[in-house]
Amino acid sequence: MSYQKIKYEKKNNMNNLIFYVTVPNLQEGKKISRILVESKIAACVNIIKDVYSIYRWKDKIEEAKSNQLINMINEIHSYETPECVGVKIEIGSKKYLDWINEVI
Repeated sequence: MSYQKIKYEKKNNMNNLIFYVTVPNLQEGKKISRILVESKIAACVNIIKDVYSIYRWKDKIEEAKSNQLINMINEIHSYETPECVGVKIEIGSKKYLDWINEVI
């Protein structure tokens, strides 16, 4: 697979986001994570095992274990509508935020 990376002008470290994405299994999580890091779309991906979700889907309550980044995740994710939420980093370690900007 080939993914085109869109360069965003980075005026400061406050353009960084934290994303939470659910996947059906560890194998898919690793696949998506590797693609995002290799493509320099993400600086780091943490895989948290054994997340249990309760959610509404097509008017039913379900339970399950479970922009460019969003578009790439939607392309490679097996869910019809994967959870993909970005949270703006308002404050953080300068060293860590500098590292993120260096690797992506």
